[in-house]
Amino acid sequence: MNLSMPDVGTAVGAAADAATISPLALFLQADIVVKGVMLGLLLASIWTWAIIIGFSFTLRKASKQSRAFEADFWKADDIDRFYEARGKAEFPAAKVMAAGVTEWRRSTAQKVIDRDGTRDRLATSMSSTIAAEVDRLSDRLNILATVGSVAPFVGLFGTVWGIMRAFTSIAAAQNSSLAVVAPGIAEALFATAIGLFAAIPAVIAYNRFSHGINRMESRLNRFADGFYATLSRELEAQR
Repeated sequence: MNLSMPDVGTAVGAAADAATISPLALFLQADIVVKGVMLGLLLASIWTWAIIIGFSFTLRKASKQSRAFEADFWKADDIDRFYEARGKAEFPAAKVMAAGVTEWRRSTAQKVIDRDGTRDRLATSMSSTIAAEVDRLSDRLNILATVGSVAPFVGLFGTVWGIMRAFTSIAAAQNSSLAVVAPGIAEALFATAIGLFAAIPAVIAYNRFSHGINRMESRLNRFADGFYATLSRELEAQR
């Protein structure tokens, strides 16, 4: 009886240490494979948050500038004067207008104006510019999608590997008590937690930014349609 009591106390003490172990300690005592998984997921999480913060500012700035530009454009009396003053700015609405004005000037510079051809070229030019701007704005969204879909499975791989290591510890110690298996299982679950920590913000941000990009595209299309109608009326007035 006296010989068994220290063993029980040691097991309880080890279990208490495992229960209060810190994330840093979990990382340091993890297997090299699980450490690699944890580091990779941590770097993916940092990269994800950098993209989220940077893209938030970029999309908000582009939306604000485009709204102000469109509001001022529809108040302008002279399109050419407005274009010379503000049409060369580097944000989506200005680039759409620049594409339309450039094509308008090229098509109407000829002695004989092909009205149908001019309309087609105007529509194509502005549509292409909108597509290019949407592609430019959404350039890094694929990274968020990739992290959001892959990170949980990478964390799961670390979990499986950690559990395998826990079972190996059981076999080596010939003891299935909680004190033996707890550290390995804690490492495994910690890898899963890091995977979810990287994936969940990435998925939420991807959905949110995709919605913002779609709204921006719709706004640019409406602006291009209105500008196209204005140029089309101007084209009909020419002789």
